Amino acid sequence: MFLNAIEIEPAPLFTNQRRHYSSSNDGFFIAKEDPNYETTQAPDWSYMRRQNPNADDNRTFTYLVVGAYSVFGTIAAKCTVATCLEYLAPPKCAIAAGSVEVDLSNIPVGKSTIVTWRGKPIFIRHRTEDDIKLANDVDLSTLRDPQSDSDRVQKPEWLVMIGICTHLGCIPTGDSGDFNGWFCPCHGSHYDSSGRIRLGPAPLNLEVPKYEFLSDTTIKLG
Repeated sequence: MFLNAIEIEPAPLFTNQRRHYSSSNDGFFIAKEDPNYETTQAPDWSYMRRQNPNADDNRTFTYLVVGAYSVFGTIAAKCTVATCLEYLAPPKCAIAAGSVEVDLSNIPVGKSTIVTWRGKPIFIRHRTEDDIKLANDVDLSTLRDPQSDSDRVQKPEWLVMIGICTHLGCIPTGDSGDFNGWFCPCHGSHYDSSGRIRLGPAPLNLEVPKYEFLSDTTIKLG
């Protein structure tokens, strides 16, 4: 069995087909010098190029401006929050008028401690029997600011005073001076074991603040 021969026509030759060859001439496709070739211009991408050669400098300036505004914004926010917190806080007069409880159980006999109340130092002394005796044996007529010891204490063993010299406001040192009490190093005022002025320029005794005993070992100032 034989197959019939099929006649196949040859493919046409496209001798006039235009072909484009690229060259390295700055974005253009240039045909060779043949009239059958044509030149095609590549798309213009110049709009995507950097327009300003100083763009980096401008960007740096922009970053600086943004950073400065961020800093100022942070400071402003902090000030606003601080103002709000201050507004919500209790007034200073209420804080100053507040009371303070002090535990006396940790103060040994013959020792003193200092606490702060209304911004002032408070001297609290656990007096010995000798301290109490010396304070009671004083002739009141010899005192510049006459005051008995019993008028200055609620319990003989506990002396509570504001630790500010009545002369010019210095803070006296304890367990010193000529009268077994306090001595002000600023101008030489001497106080006895009851806090009364005995020698020096101070005109008055050390002030006794308002306080009360809540128990045998606890007092409340104010």
